[in-house]
Amino acid sequence: MGSRADRQTLYVEKAKADLASLEQRGVCMGGNAFSSILFLKGEPSKEELGDKPVLSGPDGVALRAALGALGYAPEDWCAMLTVSGDGVALDATLVREAVCALDPATLVACDDAAAQALRDAYADELVSLDDFEAAMLAPGKVVRVLGMRVMALGGFAAALEDAHEKQVMWARLKQLPPLGEPY
Repeated sequence: MGSRADRQTLYVEKAKADLASLEQRGVCMGGNAFSSILFLKGEPSKEELGDKPVLSGPDGVALRAALGALGYAPEDWCAMLTVSGDGVALDATLVREAVCALDPATLVACDDAAAQALRDAYADELVSLDDFEAAMLAPGKVVRVLGMRVMALGGFAAALEDAHEKQVMWARLKQLPPLGEPY
């Protein structure tokens, strides 16, 4: 079987190959690929479609601050666009493959387009839920899908412009504390 270090090296090499394959097929990602939380964004800024990393704008700053306040480690986040670098929506199968490769414990759709991408990618799992709001990924509702906590925030970037909406987003995010020991 090899040593533990050999196995760890193989795991890392496999992850690198998987992520490189996803990038070659148009998936834009940023952050820590081994993170417990993944933010999906379907309505990227012009800068994110250009040369800036995913969640490098004010929404990313706010999300990372919220994670810190909840007890996540500073490096414990990953982000992915549900559109390619030219703004075309990713195929549902590719979204699902990317989420599976990143393997988060918690998955957050930052906007309505990302929530729709999740509905498309996980339609079979969502339709089996008894609660209609959960099946539709209603904003603020925490849903379990294939062992992941999933939540749609419902327009996080736009909410930063309104004090009340920021509080709504904070209340939603507080439902997703780290699943292990706080840092």
